[in-house]
Amino acid sequence: MQNFIPDMYQKSIYDIDYKKLKEKGIKCLLFDLDNTLVPVNIDIPTKKVKELFMTLEQDFKVIIISNSGKKRLIPFKEGLNVDVSASSHKPFKKKYLKIMKIYKFKYHEIAAIGDQLLTDIYGANRVGITSILINQIGDYEKFCTKINRFLEGFIRRRLEKKEILIKGEYYE
Repeated sequence: MQNFIPDMYQKSIYDIDYKKLKEKGIKCLLFDLDNTLVPVNIDIPTKKVKELFMTLEQDFKVIIISNSGKKRLIPFKEGLNVDVSASSHKPFKKKYLKIMKIYKFKYHEIAAIGDQLLTDIYGANRVGITSILINQIGDYEKFCTKINRFLEGFIRRRLEKKEILIKGEYYE
């Protein structure tokens, strides 16, 4: 169960204290795309996401890491002027390790931000990078994600019962 516990839990990407992350030595932010940055049915970055990324790129290397394919990520790569890692197969370690090697970051210099325990948090924790859970921002989800959410429900209930991760009780 330890691998499903995020290092931080915040309401959204806009509630994260990025200044604290920088002070902790974080140099790279890995953002999930679907239901983290935008709802699944949105095909381009929103103005609010663009503004956030423009601010973040002053202090961090920002990369979108997603299980979605390259075609889905291209409008975000171009619209946000960031690098992307498509078809990442989270929670497997391979793409995380590849990013660390390409950009020459150490595990303690990276934070991964996402809305799912089974992919985003578990993947980040397996590699030893800072994991940040946020609430999903959209209601629509793909079939695979619905299965993950069903399984995630069991994990969340166990963690809530132990008073470790309670929905709506945010922490840094």
